[in-house]
Amino acid sequence: MSRDFRLHHAPVDVLAYEIAQEKAAAFGRMGRALETALAKLREFDAADSRSGATASAREARRALVMEAGHALWMFVVQREACGLRDSRAIMRTYHVPGEVQQCMGVLPATSMRTANNA
Repeated sequence: MSRDFRLHHAPVDVLAYEIAQEKAAAFGRMGRALETALAKLREFDAADSRSGATASAREARRALVMEAGHALWMFVVQREACGLRDSRAIMRTYHVPGEVQQCMGVLPATSMRTANNA
């Protein structure tokens, strides 16, 4: 932020500007995290389709789906903090699989045990 902006605006306006900047930066970080998680899931699916669906492969895929669901949840929450309420555009734009949408916001059991023990 330029020094001139601070000199010519009320402190509350400067604070509002800085909050808006941080919201936008967080929005970008959450979007990139979602893209990365979805890419990892797609790469796994492309590679795993060649091999058999072993129990360990199913578990690894489930972990990737959960990771993508968490990233989706974080992105949706950040969008809503920015005033963007309709999440349907995200699902279309990012080609979010239904199974990822269904586990959005769900914490894995290990995370819940850790939180309860804290």
